[in-house]
Amino acid sequence: VQLVESGGGSVQAGESLRLSCVASGYTYSRNCMGWFRQAPGKEREGVAAIYTGDSSTYYADSVKGRFTISRDNAKNTVYLQMNSLKPEDTAMYYCAADPRVVSCRGAYGLGLPPFVDFGFWGQGTQVTVS
Repeated sequence: VQLVESGGGSVQAGESLRLSCVASGYTYSRNCMGWFRQAPGKEREGVAAIYTGDSSTYYADSVKGRFTISRDNAKNTVYLQMNSLKPEDTAMYYCAADPRVVSCRGAYGLGLPPFVDFGFWGQGTQVTVS
């Protein structure tokens, strides 16, 4: 399994970026795939997730209404469309997947699954908003 992200860059506040994650060799279904981010000195946090069974989507409160996660099964790719970017969105963004993560909800149905639950990770793509 290999996850490869792309699409990061440096933009001004209010602009948009679309991140892509190509998942090679990942043939599992009915599990959660997600985007996480990590800023310097901060813990890795969930941004958005998509359940491969029915393409249900889930978002962190900080990005709701601005970010959209989607996937293209034919291309085995997950996207993160990021609009109205803010300086606080600056971070390294990672794609994650794991067939053992069968729900895109965190503990007690709140939030997103913790990053420690995911075993497959991409190398990350840097997003800088000024």
